[in-house]
Amino acid sequence: MGEAVEVWRGSVAMWECDAMGHLNVGFYVAKAMEGLIGLAAELGMAGAFAPDARSTLIVREQHIRFVREARPGAPLIMTGGVVEMGESDARLIFLLRHRSGELAASFQTLVAHATATDGRAFPWPARMRARAEALTIEVPPEAASRSVGLEPVRSQASLSRAMELGVPRTAMGAVRAGDCDAFGRMRTELMMARLSDSIPHVLDGKRLNGDATGGRTGGAALEYRLIHLAWPRAGDRLELRSGPSGGDARFRRLTHWLLDPDSGRPWGVAESIAVSFDLETRKMITLSDEALADADARVIAGLTL
Repeated sequence: MGEAVEVWRGSVAMWECDAMGHLNVGFYVAKAMEGLIGLAAELGMAGAFAPDARSTLIVREQHIRFVREARPGAPLIMTGGVVEMGESDARLIFLLRHRSGELAASFQTLVAHATATDGRAFPWPARMRARAEALTIEVPPEAASRSVGLEPVRSQASLSRAMELGVPRTAMGAVRAGDCDAFGRMRTELMMARLSDSIPHVLDGKRLNGDATGGRTGGAALEYRLIHLAWPRAGDRLELRSGPSGGDARFRRLTHWLLDPDSGRPWGVAESIAVSFDLETRKMITLSDEALADADARVIAGLTL
C-alpha cells in the first residue's frame, strides 16, 4: 500500500454555509473537485482540466460520507489516494479533515480516464499505473458505505416513470455557460447544488422529523450517492423529481432523479440519507412513533435509483 497526499487546503467561508449554519453539500463537492485536479496532477495528469487538455478524468459517480460538521471559519485539509484502478477507470478517495485530524467528509469518486472533448474512455498508460501504486490506500472504516449501497445500478429514472409513480417536481431550471467546465459539461458540484436547493420542496413545508416540538430543528445529510448518466451542456434544461423512499426512526432516505424535460431521459440520479437535528445541541433527533408513522406515509412506493 502507498499513502495519501495532500491535494487541497483551505477553510469554510460564511457564504458557503446554509441555513443550518454549516458548510453546504454543494461546496463540499466543489472542494472535492479541486482535490481531484490535485490528485490528477499527482498521477501525472497536470493540466488535465485545462481547456487545451487532450485527456481528463470524468466523474461517473461519488459516494460521500458527511461525518462531522464544518462551520464558518473552520480550517480544513484534504488528502487523496487511489483505492483501485481498472483498465480505463479508477476509484479514488478524498478525505477532508479538520485541523484536529477528525474526518469531516469523505468522497469515494469513480472516474473514467477519457478524451477531454468527447469523453471517450481509454486505457491508463503504464507510467500512471506505476504512480497509482504509490498512491494506493485502503478506505478508512469511517469513510466506507454505511446506509447506501455501491453495487452497479441500472436506473429506472425517466420523466414518464416519475409521473407514473407520482414523484413530485422539486426543481426546474437550465444550464448556463458559467455552470460548465472547460469542456462544456455541467460541473459536478452543481448537480449536488441542485439537489440541495430542492430540499424545501421535497419536504413540502414539513419538518424532516415530523415533530412539532417548537424547538429549533434542522436537517443534515449523512451520506450520498450521486451517479452521472449523461452530461448537460449550456442551454440544456433540467427537471428534478425527488421524494422520500424509506427510512426508520433515525434517518430518512431520499431519492432524486435529475431529468431532461425535453427528452424525458435522466441526466443523473442520487440517493441520500438525511436526519433531523437540534440546532442548539447539534445532536440528531430520533422520530417519535407518531412522527415515524407520518414520515412512512409520505414514502413513494417503487422509487429507487
